Amino acid sequence: MTRAAWALAAAVAAAACGPSPGGDGDSVGADAAAGVPDARDPAPPGDGGDAPADCNLLPVRVRDFRVTHPDFERFTSNAVTPGLVEAMLGADGTPTYAHAGGTVCTTGPAEFAQWYHDVDGVNVAVDLELELLEVAPGRYVFDSAAFFPVDGQGFGDEGLAHNYSFTTEIHTSFRYDGGETFTFRGDDDLWLFINGRLAIDLGGLHEPATGSVDLDARAADLGLVPGGVYAMDIFQAERHTTASNFRIETTIACFVVP
Repeated sequence: MTRAAWALAAAVAAAACGPSPGGDGDSVGADAAAGVPDARDPAPPGDGGDAPADCNLLPVRVRDFRVTHPDFERFTSNAVTPGLVEAMLGADGTPTYAHAGGTVCTTGPAEFAQWYHDVDGVNVAVDLELELLEVAPGRYVFDSAAFFPVDGQGFGDEGLAHNYSFTTEIHTSFRYDGGETFTFRGDDDLWLFINGRLAIDLGGLHEPATGSVDLDARAADLGLVPGGVYAMDIFQAERHTTASNFRIETTIACFVVP
């Protein structure tokens, strides 16, 4: 989908169908070696106070899965399930699965590892961008109550109203100046890592849930120092019909690809 189309979606998001009894959940995750990411030293977002072009665009890799995948359209748990992934981002820049076997909403580490890695025959990757709109001075939003970015793509809609079985992965960076906040609301799973540390944990299949991080309040445990440039990594999944919500609201004015 084009940038313009997603900007329009953010501005006039249509309401999706109501959640199913099992929750309209999505899960996100991958099985990677534990550890703090290395060799991630993004350039500062802007020079001399000038923001680079298109710094309100978030690059997204969407991976489409078949509904027959063991982690999609199977589980009926309907609750936020924290602790599905480790608190530190894996060395390969994806979440590390925190369990030896299955959970109430995941099959196991091997299946989980496929969510954020390209696997021939298992998923199909589609790259796009999400545009954050300045809806008020210093407040930037992407909001869709019908977030179906790969309808008709990948393995197709498989006879359903939309393509519901997909994950999203975003890698970007920002400069921490002090006072910034970041909020996500959606379903299903969502993990936000800042500086390689887990900042929002909304794992599990669930109806739309909200997680927020006040960067000043979390500066110490996230390792943030004013003026520093830090990686932000976002992982989400849509794993169950019938709705898909995806909302980002932040006071971070500029993101750049690391």
